[in-house]
Amino acid sequence: MALYVYKFGGTSVGSVERIKAVADKVKTAHDAGNQIVVVLSAMSGETNRLIGLAKEMQQQPTERELDVLVATGEQVTVALLSMALHAIGCAACSYTGGQVKILTDSSHTKARILHIEDEKMRSDLNQGNVVVVAGFQGVDEYGNITTLGRGGSDTTAVALAAALKADECHIYTDVDGVYTTDPRVEPKARRLDKITFEEMLEMASLGSKVLQIRSVEFAGKYNVPLRVLSSFTEGAGTLITYEESEMESALISGIAFNRDEAKLTISGVPDRPGIASKILSPIAEANIEVDMIIQNIAEDATTDFTFTVHRNDYRRAKAALELTCAELGAKKVTGDDSLVKVSIVGVGMRSHSGIANTMFKALAEEGINIKMISTSEIKISVVVEEKYLELAVRTLHAAFKLDQGNS
Repeated sequence: MALYVYKFGGTSVGSVERIKAVADKVKTAHDAGNQIVVVLSAMSGETNRLIGLAKEMQQQPTERELDVLVATGEQVTVALLSMALHAIGCAACSYTGGQVKILTDSSHTKARILHIEDEKMRSDLNQGNVVVVAGFQGVDEYGNITTLGRGGSDTTAVALAAALKADECHIYTDVDGVYTTDPRVEPKARRLDKITFEEMLEMASLGSKVLQIRSVEFAGKYNVPLRVLSSFTEGAGTLITYEESEMESALISGIAFNRDEAKLTISGVPDRPGIASKILSPIAEANIEVDMIIQNIAEDATTDFTFTVHRNDYRRAKAALELTCAELGAKKVTGDDSLVKVSIVGVGMRSHSGIANTMFKALAEEGINIKMISTSEIKISVVVEEKYLELAVRTLHAAFKLDQGNS
């Protein structure tokens, strides 16, 4: 007997018909002799509707009360799914996060899970019930309802799978797995049968929207095998797990990209200890996240310091940098907010040389100029002009033969 945790997102439970379809899928798995825990999001659009109502009452809603309100969205779907299961002869019990209980800290709207009590769920499972749990929510030590922030239902599902030592956690989404890159950019993109936690974390952090980073981090920490599947089509999906020897031959698993890059350069900065801190401290104080950093030393004892930020933060970051420029007596500040980042990701980079050369040569042959480069053990990222995004992705996809699989 296997134990699975299934998570269905908002579009999967967006209507009565879709909730009934989820019930059929769950019953089939349960009838096959498996123990099933189901985690649900609110119906698509419901959380935004509730937030809208809150803002009609209070421009900046009190976070504690906002959590009380938005947590009701999942309460609706878990009750409806349990009813749908009962209607087709499948025993089920629905629970809110507080009933389970999922204990969190007291950071309303962005709480972190501290502990999960699994006795009630195990008892229900052993009695043959499907356990249906509201995602995205828990309670703090004082009994206050809390919510987990963006992607919270994914995190709930992985955390429950870890607590119950489930065989796998299945995340049902709009897509049928993790692809080598976005099929809308490269039609030859291929669904991956497997990908490692490390690679998935990089893909998620670099712009892939299939899974939230927190849920992948949680799964990796507690070694919970994750499988991404489609709610609407049958298939094996993509398994996210630890690196295996059979995966070592895969040089590159995928290509991620981010359309929202902006670059800033402060030129002619005096080259002395602590200068990087003086440049970046005002940026950090403005709560602006810095991504890539490059520093070039000139012969006249000055340096050019370049870094990237999210495009939405470009104007604020530039204004802060111009003040710093005047304070340091630097020459000038220049910037460009029409850039993108393209990255190749793969654990196979650890044991193969020449990956970077293949990447740079392929881009050069297409006349794509690289503005910045950043590397880690399993990824290489380049910043290029926005107009080259799709060409760069397709070029690299072909260069590493991702449409054929790696060998």
